[in-house]
Amino acid sequence: MAATCTAVWADGVRYLHTSGSGHALVTDSAAPVGAGTAPSPMELVLHALVGCLGVDLSMILAKMKQPVTGIEISVTSDRAEEHPKIYTDIRLHVKVHGAVSARKLERAINLSQNTYCSVSAMLAGSAEISHTWEIVDQVDR
Repeated sequence: MAATCTAVWADGVRYLHTSGSGHALVTDSAAPVGAGTAPSPMELVLHALVGCLGVDLSMILAKMKQPVTGIEISVTSDRAEEHPKIYTDIRLHVKVHGAVSARKLERAINLSQNTYCSVSAMLAGSAEISHTWEIVDQVDR
């Protein structure tokens, strides 16, 4: 399945992107290169990673019949010093709300990271990706 995207220059280093599905977003770069009015393309890579993990967790935990009432995913990262300044270390933190099994949450995260998440698979070739997690309202099962 082919995916498409178009980027049209707005000004400076800002671009308006339109996906093949018709959704739009803007990218920019932080000063001094850009005005910092929108996420940078590299920030969008991290957004894609946490979005991919989020979709997977929502689906996997639902299939596991886990009573999830909320999911928050945060990421911190390090980049190479030299160009092309790729991500070298990515640390994900998953916070799940609900009476969720710790064992099942760990399994769901591993399934996403090692099997289902395409973004994780692409980044794993150049970055060390790790995760931590916590459960609010946890019960042991």
